[in-house]
Amino acid sequence: MAWIRSVLHLLWMAITVIPWTIGVVLVSFVASRASAWWVAVNWFRVVMWGTRVILGVRMEVQGYENLPLGKASAAVLLSKHQSTLETLWLPTIMPHPLAFVFKRELLKIPFFGWSMARLDMIHINRESRTVAMKHVIEQGKRLLGQGTWVMMFPEGTRMPRGEEGTYQTAGTRLAVESGAPVVPIAVATARCWPKQGFVKHPGVVRVSIGPLMESTGRDPKALMREAQAWIEAEMRRIDPEAYS
Repeated sequence: MAWIRSVLHLLWMAITVIPWTIGVVLVSFVASRASAWWVAVNWFRVVMWGTRVILGVRMEVQGYENLPLGKASAAVLLSKHQSTLETLWLPTIMPHPLAFVFKRELLKIPFFGWSMARLDMIHINRESRTVAMKHVIEQGKRLLGQGTWVMMFPEGTRMPRGEEGTYQTAGTRLAVESGAPVVPIAVATARCWPKQGFVKHPGVVRVSIGPLMESTGRDPKALMREAQAWIEAEMRRIDPEAYS
C-alpha cells in the first residue's frame, strides 16, 4: 500500500507542476518576484495536500512564534536537511518569500527547475567554494534587503535519519555581514520521507523552529556552532527513535 501511495503522489506532483510552472513563468514576466513566489507557494500547498491525503503524512510545527515579525524583518533560516519534504513544506508556513541556496544543476530539472530559475534564488557552483561563498553573501544581502528571507541547509546535502553532517559557515557569514538574525530549524522529515528510497510512509513529521540568534558583532564560526548545537539537540528531542 505504501508503494502504491508513493506512485500516486509522484503522479500528483508531476501532473500539477506543469500548469503551476507555466503560471510562475508568466507571472514573473509581468509582476514582482514576490508575486511569482506566492504563485509557486500555491503549488507547494497543493503538493502538501497530496502528501497529507495520499501519503498519510501529517506535519506538526513548534516554535512558529519565534519567527521575526513585520514586513521589513530579515532572517537567515538554517535548517536540518533530511529529504525533499522540508523544501516543499517550509515555504507554505513562512510569512516572507524565501530564497533557497541550491546547486545550479537543479535548474536543469524540467518544469520545476524552470520555475526556480524565474524566482531569483541563489544557485551556486559547488566546484569553487570561494566563488560560491562570495555569491551567497552578495546575492543574500541583496535579497534580504528586499524583504526575502534566505533559507540554507548548512550541512550542504540531505542527511540520513539520525546522522549529523559537517556544518558550513556560509549562512552565518551572511547573517553577520547583513545583520540579519539566524533562525535554526530542526526537521524530522526522514521519519516518513527518507533521503533515499522511493517509498514514503504515513505518520507524523515534527518540525521545530528555534529562538532567534542575533548576529551583530558575532563570529560566524561561533554562531554556527551555537546553531548546530541547538539543531542537533532538538533533533534528538523531536525524533528520539532515530538516536536511540
